[in-house]
Amino acid sequence: MTSLIVDDNPIARATLSHLAGQVNDLDVICEYCTAMEAYNHLQNQNVDLLFLDIEMPGMDGLELTRNLKNKDIVVIFTTSKKEYAVEAFELNVADYLVKPVTPGRFLQAVNKAREVLESRKEDAPLKNDEFIFVRDSNITRKLMLDDILYAEAMGDYVKFYTPKKEYAIHGTLKSAEEKLPSSKFIRVHRSYIIALDKIDTLQDGGLVIAGKFLPVADAYRKTLNNRMNVF
Repeated sequence: MTSLIVDDNPIARATLSHLAGQVNDLDVICEYCTAMEAYNHLQNQNVDLLFLDIEMPGMDGLELTRNLKNKDIVVIFTTSKKEYAVEAFELNVADYLVKPVTPGRFLQAVNKAREVLESRKEDAPLKNDEFIFVRDSNITRKLMLDDILYAEAMGDYVKFYTPKKEYAIHGTLKSAEEKLPSSKFIRVHRSYIIALDKIDTLQDGGLVIAGKFLPVADAYRKTLNNRMNVF
């Protein structure tokens, strides 16, 4: 993870830099003493994580965070004041560290930021036509598209079925539909997306994949038939 430290107190910057230096996957790109300096940096070069003080001369940390709302930057506030906590979390920051920052509390905040970044990777549009990443029991796994038989909506989760295993991830079927390539997958029901090349048979009211009968809604049947060249 790349990061910036933004704090007008040199001792606070040195403390955070020292703590960050002990985390193998955390790289501090630069340190700034004003929010405006950090803002200018981030117009040309993005980072993953921002360690940000709140009370600083000129633009404060809250204002900087609002001005960065269109950028995928995870923010951890580092401040000596507790009274900004509610306003800070309304800005969806990863954590709120109150100085003096202890090593244990610092690691806890970094782990939260890491989880946020991993979840954003899961939500990113598909860039490769061979696989997607899914989180399974807090582990992010590569799932080959050729292994997916179908996906099923189950409340707040989507379950991906493969010949060997099932993967339940938090999300919507609409989100899954956006990530799966339309050249290989098609929605056939409000609760199902199927892999076209895994269909065994078409039947009245549905289809069969790997011995499992799945319903096909009337609204999707014509599109499915066209995709399969059914006459």
